[in-house]
Amino acid sequence: MKRQLKFKERDLTLIDFQKKLFELRDAEYAAFQAKLTPTVPAELFIGVRVPKVRALAKELMKTAQSKTTEAGAMQTAIDKFLNHLPHKYYDENMLHGLLIAEIKDFDKCVEVTDKFLPYVDNWAVCDIMSPKIFKKNKTKLLEKIREWAASNEVYTSRFGVEMLQSHFLDEDFKPEFLKIPAAVKGEDYYIKMMVAWFFATSLAKQWEATIPYIEKKKLAPFYLISEALVTLLICAVGAFSADRVPSVWKGKVT
Repeated sequence: MKRQLKFKERDLTLIDFQKKLFELRDAEYAAFQAKLTPTVPAELFIGVRVPKVRALAKELMKTAQSKTTEAGAMQTAIDKFLNHLPHKYYDENMLHGLLIAEIKDFDKCVEVTDKFLPYVDNWAVCDIMSPKIFKKNKTKLLEKIREWAASNEVYTSRFGVEMLQSHFLDEDFKPEFLKIPAAVKGEDYYIKMMVAWFFATSLAKQWEATIPYIEKKKLAPFYLISEALVTLLICAVGAFSADRVPSVWKGKVT
């Protein structure tokens, strides 16, 4: 049975988000997640599974956006949490990213995202952020993507490339957009892998526009310039099964 969160209006501004996360703690999961996220010290993992953090974020924001008497006080509590940076625990950052995803005003969402990104220190928190409102504001989003991707901050740049992958490889795709990730020159592993994954996905979805970046070696040496790496990435995104890979390339990599 789904657990329902109950809040008393007089207590809302004093909500201890950290305490609520500890109430959902799974020590074994904390140890498991620490192994997957080596850039964060193990002692900073509370151990809350993502579905539970997501459910908490949705319930908190649902209350804040409701027409109940609790709404205003809950929004105040959320704003206080979002402005209290840096957080101590990894799980607090996960909750922060998932609260951002629920913000319905585009400009506010971008403002809160910009404030949070400098404090993101791992791939998992970076990748959990996927604001729903972004898909309704593609023109303004693209401007921000260019800014984020060009950042010298690893996870700000990674976030920009990820948002480009999420929102501009389908019906809104233009070949010129490939120049954005191709221009990323960061040396950090986590930005390199994001750019590599972007071009792997782009190969699957936009083969004709993307393959020249491989054939003409337009990318930095780390990225998809060898046929062996292209093979692995094509297989990873299922491009073969989608019949999007020309037979001449299938012959080279099979």
